[in-house]
Amino acid sequence: MELQTSQIAVFLGLTTLIAVVTYFYCRGQRGSSDEGQEYFLAGKGLKWYFVAGSITLTNLSTDQLVGMNGNQMALLAWWELAAVAGLLMLTFLFIPVYYRYNCTTTTELLERRYNNPHIRSLISLLFLAGNVFILLPGVLYGGSLFMQQMFGLEHLNIYYLAIAFALVGSAYAIFGGLRAVAVSDTFSGILLLSLAILVVWKSLVAIDFDFSDVPADRLSMIGGFESPIPFATLFTGMLFIQMFYWSTNQTITQRAMASPNIKEAQKGILAAAAIRLMIVPPIIVLPGIISYKLYGEVANNKAFGMIVSDLLPLTLTGAFAAAMAAAVLTTFNSILNASAALWVCDVHKTYISKKPNVRRLSLIVSVIMVGLAFIMFPVFLHAENLINLMQELYGFLSMPILSAFMVGLLFKNVDAKAVIISVVLGVLLYAFLTMVWPQLPGGNYIHMMAITLFFSVFSALLINKFIYKKKAEWDAHNVFGKNHDK
Repeated sequence: MELQTSQIAVFLGLTTLIAVVTYFYCRGQRGSSDEGQEYFLAGKGLKWYFVAGSITLTNLSTDQLVGMNGNQMALLAWWELAAVAGLLMLTFLFIPVYYRYNCTTTTELLERRYNNPHIRSLISLLFLAGNVFILLPGVLYGGSLFMQQMFGLEHLNIYYLAIAFALVGSAYAIFGGLRAVAVSDTFSGILLLSLAILVVWKSLVAIDFDFSDVPADRLSMIGGFESPIPFATLFTGMLFIQMFYWSTNQTITQRAMASPNIKEAQKGILAAAAIRLMIVPPIIVLPGIISYKLYGEVANNKAFGMIVSDLLPLTLTGAFAAAMAAAVLTTFNSILNASAALWVCDVHKTYISKKPNVRRLSLIVSVIMVGLAFIMFPVFLHAENLINLMQELYGFLSMPILSAFMVGLLFKNVDAKAVIISVVLGVLLYAFLTMVWPQLPGGNYIHMMAITLFFSVFSALLINKFIYKKKAEWDAHNVFGKNHDK
């Protein structure tokens, strides 16, 4: 499809409108005299609807819409359905604890529980590695690929599109802080979800609601042994992946931690869970399944862009491109803002300076992280499927990180050094399972993530007992039994 003037006009108009509305809404608003709290937690002033909107669009980006539809099967809906469980865990288990400990970052909770700043810094560095080398380049690649498909720009080097996304997304995160990020997320989310539902409807109409020619395995929710999500993984690694992502990941929890109180945060998270349950699953699998019927299996990561380009009128393709660009930008700037928070609060203040210039330091850190993200960009250019690659790569970090939270929240009298060693061992084990011994029986990487988690937890407890001569004591009733508003 050739690029049309009307597409460009609508795309630029809506993109500019979202930026202008965000600017005027946020202008002059300040909820805290604490520069760090204002910049990273919006002055603790986010209303529930901004929490819901920001959580939804921070997660929902091209890696979901492009990557999951690229699988062209219903099975991928399990990621979103299982996410509801992760959001409920955040609502009723983790958020009350974060508020009770008055945390700015999720990793601050680790310092409080272990009484050790070094474990906080280590976990933050692991989060940063995942953000910089996996999430940021994956989001940039998915968004750039979609724009190529949408506007017929295959002749344009994809790096130019990625650089454009990086520059605009960085501006939101660096100059606006979390408040601007959350507000732009919400306005963009309304546009994206509305148009995504329209794409689902137009896709269904295009095949007369007839899925008869689609193979049964692409419509089944029961994954076979060789599928991306074997059914057994729902009872092993899947639940823990959701716990990690929604309850300990700074990029997500930062929004909920920015509300004035627990109840406001919980309302926002529950609203995000409702959206995740009722709206998101159809938009991340149905267009992909229908594209299989229309184009065949060759579509892969290009499936979503092709179906949007073919089925929407020109004006609406421009609008959808604006919505997708907003989704890329909001996910990108959310990860960047959260990463700056992790570096400033957990590393810089601990080892370099207690009172840095938050905005200037965040600018420097953000520029460096964006530059590093492009180092991994070529890896995604050759990905068979975007979402599967990102999930598998993140397994190196996610389960070892989650083990540190689990041990710290469930037990007391555990030496932080024992947990640090177990986290390193967990990273090495996952590398061995996926790179050296990938044919382990039942060897889907989701199973391997569960194995890595339990190995890391038990390693920490054993090292604590036999090397550091300390006896871990069950403490979950004190941690989760005192969840109340302050």
